[in-house]
Amino acid sequence: QVQLVESGGGLVQAGGSLRLSCVVSGRTFSNYIMGWFRQAPGKEREFVAAISWSASSRYYTDSVKGRFFIFRDNAKNTVLLQMNSLKPEDTAVYYCAADVGPISSDRDYVEQQRRYDHWGQGTQVTVSS
Repeated sequence: QVQLVESGGGLVQAGGSLRLSCVVSGRTFSNYIMGWFRQAPGKEREFVAAISWSASSRYYTDSVKGRFFIFRDNAKNTVLLQMNSLKPEDTAVYYCAADVGPISSDRDYVEQQRRYDHWGQGTQVTVSS
């Protein structure tokens, strides 16, 4: 059974940084595509970033490019989201997600929420102005 547990959220001032962590149970983590999504109050959940199984491909939504960075450590079954220069509009619940049987690592594929089989419980990120 695959389980995802996020941590690292919190309250930070605009311009600050946070690092989100997602630990994944599962014996074949290195085969998973991992993604981060977020949902702001009153809005739909949206794609933030994704990383392929080998970390050779990384994708970001335009609004976070150059500020957020996604990493993975396959030895520790962990995916990280380093968030810098945070803005109030980054305030949201952030979810980690795993695609355990990916058929592609193209951007169009990894941005789709329906591709992900397993989701974490979410961690709140609040950025004050």
